Amino acid sequence: MFRLHVIQAEFGDCLLLEYGTARTPRFTLIDGGPSSNFADNLNPVLRQIATRTPSLDLTVLSHVDNDHIVGLVDYFAELQAGTAGLPRPKELWHNSWGRAIDPDGTVAPRLKALMTASRTAVMPNAAIATLGITEGNALRTKATLLKIPINKSVPSVDLITVDDVKKPIAFDNLRLRVVGPTRANLEKLRTEWAAWVDKHEDELAGDDPMVMSNSDQSVPNLSSIALIAEADGKTVLLTGDGRSDHLLDGLQIAGQLDGQGRCHVDILKLAHHGSELDVNQEFFDRVTADIYVVSANGRYGNPDLATLSWVVAAANATRRKIQFVFTNRTPASTKLLKKYPSAKYRYKSQFLPQGKHSLVLSLAR
Repeated sequence: MFRLHVIQAEFGDCLLLEYGTARTPRFTLIDGGPSSNFADNLNPVLRQIATRTPSLDLTVLSHVDNDHIVGLVDYFAELQAGTAGLPRPKELWHNSWGRAIDPDGTVAPRLKALMTASRTAVMPNAAIATLGITEGNALRTKATLLKIPINKSVPSVDLITVDDVKKPIAFDNLRLRVVGPTRANLEKLRTEWAAWVDKHEDELAGDDPMVMSNSDQSVPNLSSIALIAEADGKTVLLTGDGRSDHLLDGLQIAGQLDGQGRCHVDILKLAHHGSELDVNQEFFDRVTADIYVVSANGRYGNPDLATLSWVVAAANATRRKIQFVFTNRTPASTKLLKKYPSAKYRYKSQFLPQGKHSLVLSLAR
C-alpha cells in the first residue's frame, strides 16, 4: 500500500505518506503548514490516523519557513500538554539553522541584532529567517523534552544531505532517498547569508531603510530537505522549497537521473508552491511526473501561471497525459484552464474540496 495525503495548508505545505498494509498502516508526516493550520486541518487528520495507529514512524521538517514549521510546533506543543487522541512521532528529521547555515554561531546573533536595530518591518525575508531560527529551535526543544529522537535514522552524520545519506532509509515497505540539499549548495548558502548580513549592517549604519527593503528580495532560503519516497514500485518527489538547479544537482548526486539527465516519478510536489522564481522549463522537461501536486492558495502570487504552463508544455512535448492536484482554486489555476483547455492539452485537474481537510492519492493497494 502507498498513499499520499495532501493536507490543506493554505499557502504552506503539509503532506502525509501512508504505507505498510491496510491492516497495519504506517505514516510519515512532512511539514505542518503555517499558523492556525494545525487546529484547522492537521489536527483532524492526525486524530483520524490515531484511530488506526498510535504513532507516526517519522515527522520531517523540510526547512524552517513559517509556512512549513508552525503547524509542527503546534503539534508538538499539544503532545507536550498531554492532549489525548494524537499519534506520537517516533522520530524527527530536522536540519537546524545552526548546523545547516550557521555552524560557527556567528550569523544568527547578527541577524537578530539587525532586526532589533532596524525598528521596522523593512526586511521581510530576514524577518522570516529570524522567526524560522526561533521556531526551529522551539521544535527541537519540544522534541527533546518529548524524548523524540532527532535524525536517529542517520546517526553518523550531523546534517541530512545528499552527500552524507547515500542509501535509502527504510520504514517498512517505504524507502526515503535524500535528494537535497547538497553540501555544496549549503556552503554557498552560508556564504550568501554572511555577505548579506555584512552588507545590511553597513546599510543600517547609513540609516537608509529603503535600500535594505529593496535588496532584501534576493536573500535565499534554499536548505530544504528534499526526498524521493518509494513504496511498492511507486515514487513521490517531495521538493520542499528547493530551487530547480539545486534539485537537479541532488538528483544527479543521488543517482536518480538517467543517461540523458532525466527522471520520472509518479507524483511531483511542485517546489515553493509553484513559484516561477524557483523553477524553469528545463526542470519540467527533465523531471517528469504523472501527477503534479500544487499546495498554494494564491498568497504571494503562488502558484504562478508560468510554472503551470511549463508543466503542460513539457507533458505535451512527449504526449503524456498528466493530472494537477490543487489544494485551492487560485487565479493561476483559473487562468490555466482558460488559456490551456484541458481537453486540448491532455491534462486533468482535481481540487481539494472546500471545507475538507485532506485529499488522498492512492498509488498502490
